[in-house]
Amino acid sequence: MHRSTPRRRSLLVASLLAMLATAPACASDAGMRRAAAVPAATSRVLVWADEFETIDAASWSFETGGHGWGNQELQYYTDGGNAFIQCDTLAGSRVLVIEARRGAPAGASCWYGACQYSSSRMVTRGRQEFRHGRIEARMRLPQTQGVWPAFWMLGGNFATVGWPLSGEIDIMEHVGSEPTLTHGALHGPGYSGGTTPFTGTHDLGRRVDLDYHVYAVEWDDHGFRWFVDDVQFHAVTRAQVEAHGAWVFDQPFFLLLNVAVGGSWPGSPDSGSQFPQRLYVDWVRVHQDVVLHRRTGSQPLAPGNGTPAAAQAATPAAAASPEARVHRAAQPVPVRRTPAPAQRLREAQR
Repeated sequence: MHRSTPRRRSLLVASLLAMLATAPACASDAGMRRAAAVPAATSRVLVWADEFETIDAASWSFETGGHGWGNQELQYYTDGGNAFIQCDTLAGSRVLVIEARRGAPAGASCWYGACQYSSSRMVTRGRQEFRHGRIEARMRLPQTQGVWPAFWMLGGNFATVGWPLSGEIDIMEHVGSEPTLTHGALHGPGYSGGTTPFTGTHDLGRRVDLDYHVYAVEWDDHGFRWFVDDVQFHAVTRAQVEAHGAWVFDQPFFLLLNVAVGGSWPGSPDSGSQFPQRLYVDWVRVHQDVVLHRRTGSQPLAPGNGTPAAAQAATPAAAASPEARVHRAAQPVPVRRTPAPAQRLREAQR
């Protein structure tokens, strides 16, 4: 038999030590084993939309009155008398119209006496409420001195705690004295009204009533981001808010669409103001992020994985709770696609 030389024995020992060093360690205690963390991917899905083929009473109601709405506004809000659906060739589709007019229904009373103007204020309170997501609307705005259209949100607890404790998210506001500008803002306890530091302004570069634009806010646990036509123009973090007051945005909020006339911010109409003024709304959409769970090993996915919390069905016991009013949908919502300009013209001629 061939005998190993000292040099060969040294090489053999070195090889064995290298094999032991690279072999996977096996822990006898199962509690010491740790599975590698797999980052969860997310995907944004459409959970609710209104394309305004009709005014959907299951989603919207009308708030009425002429008490000034906290801003010394001049209009009387009617019970739907100033809102209707029509085909708009510029949008290439049917749209919601909210019309501010001179005059008001017989018997309407305003805080200053006989009402001089009427309009509509539509809300989804108690019907469609959302916590977090991207909330957006494609709109063409009215434009004249004294007009004040808005697309905004209030906390679902508004009726019990009032404003500003409920929180307010202004996705889009426009005042007629600024023909090309729109605004976004945030209000809450300690940062409300004209003193809130959380405001941003976007300049469209041309009058707001000439074209449709998509006005959006993205909202999550960490803050807010405002967009016009996918261009971000403002952002606020949770830390910035909490430096001024309580963060009140961890609850469902409802949507509002309205056209005010006059008030402390835009001022009253003047001799050059023209009426009627119309807010055109092509659609409103709400997107939320869902977590895409990855399958690891042989463990099956649990029922409901891959859907957002706001998209899982309420149990019968929870159906009457305030949280059950949050819109829940497990599947993406189909939407009407805005046709190309040539197609818009053909459809308008039918």
